[in-house]
Amino acid sequence: MTIHIGAKPGEIAETVLLPGDPYRARWAAETFLKGAELVNEVRGMLGFTGTWRGNRVTIQGSGMGMPSLSIYANELIRDYGAQTLIRIGSCGGMQERVKVRDVILAMSATTVSTPSRGIFRELNFAPTADWSLLSAAARAAEGKDVGVHVGGIYSSDVFYDERPDLNEQMTRHGILGVEMEAAELYILAARYQRRALAVLTVSDHLITGEALPSDQREKSFGDMVEIALEAAFS
Repeated sequence: MTIHIGAKPGEIAETVLLPGDPYRARWAAETFLKGAELVNEVRGMLGFTGTWRGNRVTIQGSGMGMPSLSIYANELIRDYGAQTLIRIGSCGGMQERVKVRDVILAMSATTVSTPSRGIFRELNFAPTADWSLLSAAARAAEGKDVGVHVGGIYSSDVFYDERPDLNEQMTRHGILGVEMEAAELYILAARYQRRALAVLTVSDHLITGEALPSDQREKSFGDMVEIALEAAFS
């Protein structure tokens, strides 16, 4: 048991999926895992452990933003021995070819700042996904009826962004989408020599203004979860 995770020793699997929304964690656990049991509800940040095709999996909410993600990833790695951590979440599209409902596999994560910034000081560390997970996710996505893109994303530390010039530069330099957590996850995975990946569903688009209707999100998010699970155990 840690400050933010109330699970007992042995209740957290070595493979952890990290949606930001705790209710999405519950939905994913009920939809994809067998024998899913609630192992954490501290501060309402729900976590469940069950099995997928005979493999133990924990699905733990991580909250919104890199500071929140950092808390849960640190405790999962240092106190519970998590080895593979995959963020599953939504993002905003930043390229015309990236459509709403598509899935982005984040090869790298550009950011202005993260909770780890103080460690690196003047160094611009380049956080990237684990290659074995990234390549496995790309293979898993081939069989899905969904558009898939592999490339760089932008992890913003603000939701209500007032820097349109920065977004323009991200688009100009080929960034596929924007979200708020992956860069810190990749940094922590590098620090502790663990595997990490972000698999993201495009729920809205910064260029076109299109947004995925709420009644259509479940199917699109399902593709994302399936890709993440297949990648974890390939």
